[in-house]
Amino acid sequence: MSDGPERTARKLGVLGKYSYAWLTLAFFLVSLVLHWYFGWQAFQDEARQHGTTPEFSEFVTQASRDTFENWQSEFLQLLWQVVGLAYFLYLGSPSSKENDDRLEAKIDELLRMHAGDQQGQRIIDQLDQYYLRDTGHPSRFNHLRQDQPDR
Repeated sequence: MSDGPERTARKLGVLGKYSYAWLTLAFFLVSLVLHWYFGWQAFQDEARQHGTTPEFSEFVTQASRDTFENWQSEFLQLLWQVVGLAYFLYLGSPSSKENDDRLEAKIDELLRMHAGDQQGQRIIDQLDQYYLRDTGHPSRFNHLRQDQPDR
């Protein structure tokens, strides 16, 4: 498997390694600025309809309230669901790795049955080392190496 995208990301440094986070931050900032801009336009129109002069301090209070209300109800909820669940899946919580452990145990047993106990265990150990498996949890990026385990 080619690691072209990973190599390109490494060359770009922090911008490349965390490009998804940077894009998300850019989308967030653009949407926040547009939210406040269009909110200010609507606030001015409403003030004019009531015959008053729009004051920016009143707008900041109202826009901040609306922004944090949206932040709480949408962004934090989604952030917790996506990031929290991905984090616990990565950690290997019991509920996230239950089926993987069962499947891996079956495959390990099939390897031992097919190749013999010693040869099967040698293959399992090589695969575990290649994929940096330690106590059932994979580590990152070792499978992107060019060398393959001996079979």
